[in-house]
Order: sequence, then C-alpha cells, then structure tokens
Amino acid sequence: MTEFFDALETRSADEREAAQMAALAGQLAHAQRHSAALAEILKDVDPTSVSSRAALARLPVTRKHELLERQKASRAAGGDAFGGFSAMVRGPAMTRIFASPGPIYEPEGSGADYWRTGRALYAAGFRKGELVHNAFSYHMTPGAYILEAGAHAVGCTVFPAGTGQTEQQLDAIRDLHPDAYTGTPSFLRILLEKAAEAGVDISCIQKASVGGEACPPSLTAWFKERGVDVYQTYATADLGLVAYETPAREGLLLEEQVIVEIVRPGTGDPLPAGEVGELVVTTLNAGYPLIRFGTGDLSAMLPGTCPTGRTAPRIKGWMGRADQTTKVKGMFVHPSQVAEVARRFPQVGKARLVVSGEMANDQMCLQVEASEAAEGLSEQIEAAVREVTKLRSQVQLVSPGSLPNDGKVIEDARSYQ
Repeated sequence: MTEFFDALETRSADEREAAQMAALAGQLAHAQRHSAALAEILKDVDPTSVSSRAALARLPVTRKHELLERQKASRAAGGDAFGGFSAMVRGPAMTRIFASPGPIYEPEGSGADYWRTGRALYAAGFRKGELVHNAFSYHMTPGAYILEAGAHAVGCTVFPAGTGQTEQQLDAIRDLHPDAYTGTPSFLRILLEKAAEAGVDISCIQKASVGGEACPPSLTAWFKERGVDVYQTYATADLGLVAYETPAREGLLLEEQVIVEIVRPGTGDPLPAGEVGELVVTTLNAGYPLIRFGTGDLSAMLPGTCPTGRTAPRIKGWMGRADQTTKVKGMFVHPSQVAEVARRFPQVGKARLVVSGEMANDQMCLQVEASEAAEGLSEQIEAAVREVTKLRSQVQLVSPGSLPNDGKVIEDARSYQ
C-alpha cells in the first residue's frame, strides 16, 4: 500500500516554493485575461513581477463579504451571477453551480477531483475499493460533492446519504457495511449514539473525514473510544481543500495547490510563523482563480514538518473568526480601523481594542504594544482613534509581547445580561 497520495507530498520545501511561485505569475496573467473582477482588482499588476511571497503580499486582499457585494451588484445590474470572478463559462467546463448562504454562487469546473480532496481522504486512510457513507448535504451547497469527488479520486464507491433521516441512514449502514464516513462530526456522533440506543451495529465504519464545524481533541477521543479514527478537513466552497489532518495529528497540512498566508486581521500584512492571524489563500485553480482571498478564519503557521514525511507547511487548524467587527454606541468598528490607527505610529506593534461596559454604556480601551513610550504618545493615539472611528477611546501602552497571541484585534468584553 502506497504511503502517500502522490510525489508532490514529499518534495522539498524549496522545490515546492519554486513550483508555486512559478505557477503564481501564470495564474495572475490568466486571471487578468479571463476574470473580469480580477482584471479590475489587479489592473496595475505586472504578473511577471509577482514571483515571491513578498511581492504577493503587496497585492490587495479580497474578503468574502467583498465577493458577496460584487456578486450582488452584478446580479442587480443583470450581469454575471459570480460577480466576474469565474474564469469559466456555462457548459462542459462548468459542471455545476452551487449556492452558499448570502447567497454566494460558486462554480464547479470539470475534471477529476476538482476540489482536490482526494489527498485529505488518502491521509485519513481511505483506499481504493472501499465504500464511503457521505453525509454532507447534497442540497444546493457543494459540501457533498467536494468530498465525493475526492473519494472517487482515491477509488472509493460513494453512498450519497446526505443529511437527516437518521433511522434510514442507520438501515443503510447496517445493510451496505460502508468502510468510512464523510460529513460533520456532530452528525457522526448522532449516528453512533442512535445506533447504540437502537442496537444497530455500525462498527463497519472505522474511519472518517469530517469538516464544516470544529472537532476538538476531546471529540476526536470520544470517536476513538467507539472505534472510529476521525480526521479533520478544512475546505471551503470557494477554495476547495485548503488543509487536512494526517495520522501525526499535529496541526493541518496545507494542500499542494494553494498558497497560504497568515495576515493581521483587517489588513493584508503577513505575520511571522506562530502569530495568530487571518488565513489568506491564493489558489492555483484556473477555473475560479481567487487571489489573496481572505477566508475570515484565524490560524497560525506551525514550525517544522509533519512526522509522516509529508513536507508541506502546516497550520494549527481553525482558531476562530477574524472578522471581529462590533457595534459601539450605534457605530460599527472594524479590525481594519484598528490596523489603520496602529499603522500611523512606527513605535506601535500589535494593537487590541477592548470594548467593555454594560449595554448602552460602551467604553473602549485601545491596548497597544509600544517599543518606546514617547511623551504625548497616548494622547496622539487617542486623537487618531477619534479621527478613524469617530468614537472616543482610552489608550493603554503595554510592553511588546504582552498582548495575547490569539488573533483578536477587537475584544468584546461587554456584559449582555
């Protein structure tokens, strides 16, 4: 049995970086030619000049809410439902169209394993000839198809179970004896609990690839106690597979066809390894070429390489949401505004806005790590906060490295009781 899905998983870090950077310039040129939205976003960019991560970091970040806004504006004008982001046209090159909450519409391109999840399933122990019980939703959203395509890439047969109808699903598991499960961890737990209550033997399922929600170590251990090895997959409807868990269970390994950055929330500024920030992803998918797409999810890069021998970089996994926009005294305050205040003062590193008090009595305190507390600095920062947010805030100067490394730029500490 082959230990790895393909040779890409074990290439050297330098080889991977060189290949991805070489492909990046071509992807940018392709996006400018075939995606109306990216032609506008990247209108002043020379693709040949973007051959390093430093050059990539100078490109604008497109966040999910901006994609939704572009799609809505385009549809209102009777234009493209994808807001100009798709590089495909309807027909053989575009096999399906999906809708995620918003709604945001996503195209699926042709070709085997379009979403690239075969690699994640293989790492989870899925093998050719096995039957997969796929309990992701087959209704409008792409989740079920994302995992089904990966199962087919591995050589598995798929039972399209979908969601709900627990009793019928247990009957199918009892009759068909699937080897593996794909779906949310919460529904897998429901199946196991209901099977135990009803006396239905579903011990044939010994491995699972789960996604769509958090699966903490305690829940993974709960599944293990019941004979199921569960591995996490991080994929989105826009990007396909981004990262996946391996038997080493040390973070999530990045997929081979994505370039991932961790940036300070509200900005496009890359953070050093270990710092918690927003996941920004660039895909090398020609059909839907998203460039510096802000996922809104928090994570951090892990040092070293995976003990399984796979050499791709790793992230800690999902660590919360980066969009910490909150309303203070009737006005929205955004992480980008906190970043704008910090950017005005060279001696300021990390900044964290703490909103406290009871409802209708909001108070703001901007905590800033300052390398030097020059006279009048607090007052200058207070003035900048008023200018940027139109709200008053106290300023607390703290020593570098003292703020938590949790990716929070805005902390809502108000009492809602």
